Amino acid sequence: MMLRAASLGFVLSTLAGCGGVHAFIDRSPFPQARPAEAGRLATANPSTARPAAFDRWIENFRPRALTEGISPATFDRAFAGVGYNEDVLAREAHQPEFTRPIWGYLETAISDTRIETGQRMLREHADTLAAIEARYGVEREVVVAIWGLESSYGRLRGTTPIIESLATLAHEGRRRGFFEQQLVGALQILEAGDTTPDQMVGSWAGAMGHTQFIPTSYLAYAVDFNGDGRRDIWADDPTDALASAAAYLSRFGWQQGQPAIVEVRLPRGFDTRQAGSSRDIGEWRRLGVEAQRGQRLPQSGEATLMFPAGANGPALMAFRNFRVIKRYNNADAYAIAIAHLASRLQGGGDFVAAWPRDDRPLNADEREELQRHLQRAGFYGGEIDGRIGQMSLAAVREWQSANGLAPDGYVSLALLQRMRGR
Repeated sequence: MMLRAASLGFVLSTLAGCGGVHAFIDRSPFPQARPAEAGRLATANPSTARPAAFDRWIENFRPRALTEGISPATFDRAFAGVGYNEDVLAREAHQPEFTRPIWGYLETAISDTRIETGQRMLREHADTLAAIEARYGVEREVVVAIWGLESSYGRLRGTTPIIESLATLAHEGRRRGFFEQQLVGALQILEAGDTTPDQMVGSWAGAMGHTQFIPTSYLAYAVDFNGDGRRDIWADDPTDALASAAAYLSRFGWQQGQPAIVEVRLPRGFDTRQAGSSRDIGEWRRLGVEAQRGQRLPQSGEATLMFPAGANGPALMAFRNFRVIKRYNNADAYAIAIAHLASRLQGGGDFVAAWPRDDRPLNADEREELQRHLQRAGFYGGEIDGRIGQMSLAAVREWQSANGLAPDGYVSLALLQRMRGR
């Protein structure tokens, strides 16, 4: 697998409840990640009275739910008092885009406070985390890093009623089929008795608990680790939620004792066009790639070279575990944050190379402008749509090479200004 978006300017969005376990993130070429800060799981506004059309939709949905194994009693309890939540529709329709650089995201995601709290969680839950690590082969620091980014160690689990939000989105949202599937999953959770309608709360988009599972992912991967007969990711006790996150990573091939990313040093004159390419680690070594001080490259395995902020910022080698983290949330920025936070919780240091802080990613209008510059220069023949996919990236690299720049494919304000002739 080749991480073709390895050198883009990172565009971060506030999609609450998104990703691999969340299965809702936009699989566009732009790496996306939730900012992992206090407002991420804000509660939706109180619901309004149910419109007649919504009542009819619920009535028509009921037979489908019953065919999926939902009892009439469970359905009726779940929908008792459910309102029409206009706020979740507004949130889905207006998910803002922030042109936030990767280093800004990481500073929030891996703040001193988050590291200190994570280390305290490691101490407070040491026995539970040791048992989870022994069973699933996923390092406890990785599990705690996911906990920290997903819900600020359980502090921000979300308080929006899940049945209400999913029903509203299934009735009138942009992705009705997806949300209807999640609504069926939520009802199946209630049917199994793992929680109750009043306790089933989470983000506006349906992600729940300490580690933010959407219903279908919960049904497929959540575990009852404490043996009480329920897979309870909503309780104040995080045991089942932490074990479920570890079980998920294990299911998708986590390799214990192997890194997800390693910061590396490149030899002088290194061909930066190799960003995004994958080779055996021995082959990278023969090309002169070495681990940065304080880090260690594994002896074997395939690795992908990444420039998350272009050739003027840190260079990373991404390994199999990086791809496993992306199954949890399909965003390079998120996976880098999880891997680096886990490393800091293990006592590792910060990135060695400096980030290019005098630069920034492009917003949508600027990305369209960049495509027009590439088109006029004869390097790009695709649509002017602001989506920096493989064709745009190839054009960027060709333009950089033709203009004496390192062809790393990094899309940034500095590159656009160079194209403007400034």
